[in-house]
Amino acid sequence: MSSTWLQRQRKSDLVELAELVGLQSYEGQRKSELEATLDDYLIENADKLVNEPKVAPYYNSRAKAAGSPTKRDAPKFEVKDGLKSVKRRATRNALEALGVDSEPEETTSSNALVARTPARNLSLASRISLPASPAEVAEVVDRHTIAVRERVNEIYQDSGITERTHAVRESLSTVTSIIFTVFAFELYSLRPEVLPGRFAFTVPANATIHTDAYPVYIPDMFLVLTSYFWSPVLTWVATSVLIPSLFGYFYNLSAASHATSRRTRSSQADYNIDPLVFSIVKALISFVVYGQGATFGGIINPASIQRINGAIYGEWKGIVTGAAITGLASLYDAVLRK
Repeated sequence: MSSTWLQRQRKSDLVELAELVGLQSYEGQRKSELEATLDDYLIENADKLVNEPKVAPYYNSRAKAAGSPTKRDAPKFEVKDGLKSVKRRATRNALEALGVDSEPEETTSSNALVARTPARNLSLASRISLPASPAEVAEVVDRHTIAVRERVNEIYQDSGITERTHAVRESLSTVTSIIFTVFAFELYSLRPEVLPGRFAFTVPANATIHTDAYPVYIPDMFLVLTSYFWSPVLTWVATSVLIPSLFGYFYNLSAASHATSRRTRSSQADYNIDPLVFSIVKALISFVVYGQGATFGGIINPASIQRINGAIYGEWKGIVTGAAITGLASLYDAVLRK
């Protein structure tokens, strides 16, 4: 790990420092790599650069981190050691002349040498990881946040959710889709009446998630073979689909608006079945059959009328409301096409 003093410097300051100390081949390195390169170079050339004023703070921070005297004092120690060795030699000669044993002096000198911190130990101590500053922690968090956000955006774009959403919206933004939606709602209301649920099995209670026993019912498909199913279903299909579609096909206002002269081929109509005429006829026949109970001379079973009228949400008024919605949608679509 590089020195904290180097980490606090800007990259431009590190480049200037590298040029000052004569560091080579540092071009193109990132800030963290340049910090590590400078750290190794300054440690290896400490004896040459220790007296450089711009590098002195680096060695001071190293010395404080290692808990030993600063490296900029190293040359002074060597000079003092030289002076001490000369003084020690003169003192030893004087003691020998006086007949005094100089062993305590040598012992003290050896202890001092042992107590002195070697440069290698100082370098190792300076490489110990120190706690990161709040600014460094914030920088790391920002980098990881940006990386996560970019990855999430990439996954979202690759998933194709946007394209599929637009495709579904385009498919549903038509009058035909609205009509089929109304059909689906009416069939959902009618299903329990023509295919009532039949008990199949029970989901046992679960004490872990605190749920009670839940009975499961499935539609009784055997009723499809009986008139109990077909009588109301055919009545609903005739009044809500077949008869309105027949009138919408022949009374097609959109086809008439696109007609041209006999010598020119007429353009294709927007709809094969006019949705406005379809909605009007559906509302009228639903009011007559389900609202007034008309059987058209016994063709329609009165029991089927009652069953459908009781099954559809809102009775016959609900069917008329659905027809009104599709009629308004067809008018709005016609206005947008003009």
